[in-house]
Amino acid sequence: MKQLSIDIETYSSVDLASSGVYAYAASPDFEILLVGYAYGEGPVELLDLASGEEWPEDLLQDLTDPGVAKLAFNAAFERTCLSAALHELMPPEQWYCTQVLSAVHGLPRSLEEAGRELGIEGDKAKLMSGKALIHHFCRPCAPTARNGYRERNLPMWDPDKWKLFREYCRRDVEAERELRRRLEVGWITPSERRLWCVDQRINDRGVLVDLPLVHNAIRMNNDMTRRLETEAVQLTGLDNPKSVSQLKAWLEKESGEAVETLRKDDIPGLIAGSDSGSVRRVLEIRQELSRSSVKKYEAMARSVCPDGRIRGLLQFYGASRTGRWAGRIVQVQNLPQNHMTDLALARELVRDGDAETIDLVYPSSGEVLKQLLRTALIPQPGKVFLVADFSAIEARVIAWLAGEEWRLDVFRSHGKIYEASAARMFRVPIESITKGSPMRQKGKVAELACGYGGAKGALINMGALEMGLSEDELPALIQEWRAANPAIVQLWADVESAAIRTVETGKPCAMYDRRLVFTLEDGALWIRLPSLRALAYRAPEVRRGRFGGKALTYAGAKQTSRTWSRIDTHGGKLVENIVQAIARDCLADALIRAHDAGFQIVMHVHDEIVAESDDPDRLNSLTELMGAPIPWAQDLPLRADGYVCGYYCKD
Repeated sequence: MKQLSIDIETYSSVDLASSGVYAYAASPDFEILLVGYAYGEGPVELLDLASGEEWPEDLLQDLTDPGVAKLAFNAAFERTCLSAALHELMPPEQWYCTQVLSAVHGLPRSLEEAGRELGIEGDKAKLMSGKALIHHFCRPCAPTARNGYRERNLPMWDPDKWKLFREYCRRDVEAERELRRRLEVGWITPSERRLWCVDQRINDRGVLVDLPLVHNAIRMNNDMTRRLETEAVQLTGLDNPKSVSQLKAWLEKESGEAVETLRKDDIPGLIAGSDSGSVRRVLEIRQELSRSSVKKYEAMARSVCPDGRIRGLLQFYGASRTGRWAGRIVQVQNLPQNHMTDLALARELVRDGDAETIDLVYPSSGEVLKQLLRTALIPQPGKVFLVADFSAIEARVIAWLAGEEWRLDVFRSHGKIYEASAARMFRVPIESITKGSPMRQKGKVAELACGYGGAKGALINMGALEMGLSEDELPALIQEWRAANPAIVQLWADVESAAIRTVETGKPCAMYDRRLVFTLEDGALWIRLPSLRALAYRAPEVRRGRFGGKALTYAGAKQTSRTWSRIDTHGGKLVENIVQAIARDCLADALIRAHDAGFQIVMHVHDEIVAESDDPDRLNSLTELMGAPIPWAQDLPLRADGYVCGYYCKD
């Protein structure tokens, strides 16, 4: 097939990072400035639209010709921008994304950083001045007397910089093409290729936003914040009562006691322990302000497209360790849950802008706005949302992978894994464990924290202390869980051993009973999954561990800092990656099947699919489709539950 490598440089007054490419390209002042392109291994051509050059007719035809494969780094950007500029949809089936190829190989999602890791240097690497040139030509500038009060920089005013920018665009095409050559033999399976196309269709469709709710939520929050901040200033006399240092000093002076921290979790205890009415009120104000963040509402408002929909919420292969999706713009993966019994009433009051009634009815208007965030995402008029999600998917996958038969029996029958786990741990009949019993709570927290080798800290992070467990009883709880799940404990050891052996010997190691294959090639440790997709760990090394044994390390981006560095791992962590990746592949299979069955998927969150439909009765079809056996995991017991709603919420 004829190949066309392409890179574009664009201008828009909408901020790309905070609003997403769809709102960026929908701006009235959006335009394409430069187009760098090359056919096959031929020379890179440059089209300077900003300087008045016209589109070549053959290039325009090839951009929509299904017989021409379009290739780009972050192809979603080029595809969306070209669709907007040429007023013609660019079908994702004609596009191939080198950024996805980079992520599959465990490399950074940045072309510059990925090239550096692969040693692409010289004229095949991105110009270091690229970011400054993008900032100069692709974004609005502040009008000043020095620049003649202009609001953007055009080529005619900076010809030398424009010459550099043209070269930058040309080299991007060369760097992308070289990166593709290095990674051409990769692990992108046909099903992954198909999945990317479905993902692009879902992002293109987007989801409708309830703009009256969003705008009133922002206004009500801002009014409340101003009111509370004014009250705090009057009570404390501080210039900035939001300042931790200033407020701590005031609290210590008023109470006569030292205040170590003002974290959100510390405030209730400080309120309860104070005898001063003014101190309690100031702390209550701080507590209320901590609930009142409207950043996600603001993200919805600025990223909505002219038709009222937000698009581009999901990043394909956003988590390179597992291949799971990452959230973008609004971050639907971490929306607050809603537990209000009168959610519909609160929602209508905010939609109507009735702040007075909200303040009268609810103790915390900030908490109301927080719980209404999900409900700002709505179906089209006359339609409903069908929401379906896998039941305990990771617990099912790890039991299947490890061959922990008693757990598989649970999932093949009643599915009450918390009760069954507690019954096995404490050797009591499952019938004796009710939903509110302390044993079920122990079973639940152990299930949430112990599956990947977690110790006491994992239990605490999963809320063990808030559930009423004492710190002293956590080590025994871990041992009880491990004794009840010997096959899973063995899985941690076997996976770690296979990974280390593969890195040390360079020879493949197959765990056919567990459907995994470990190989060392192309500078990475690959773990092939049952779906035939593979996880990549770049530049793996076996080093001496802290306790004298062998330890596996690899090069990757740290989750906290996102900096590229050497990361330590172990059997439990590798199993966590594998299990989450297999769970992701289960969702991937369900997404493709749901798409092929005609479901209008607007988004998916973790293990949940959200589809827009004019027929509520189709929910059963969606849950049955998700719970059906998967070709590469016929004996994996899956189940999906669901509900119908008129706005997005947790059932």
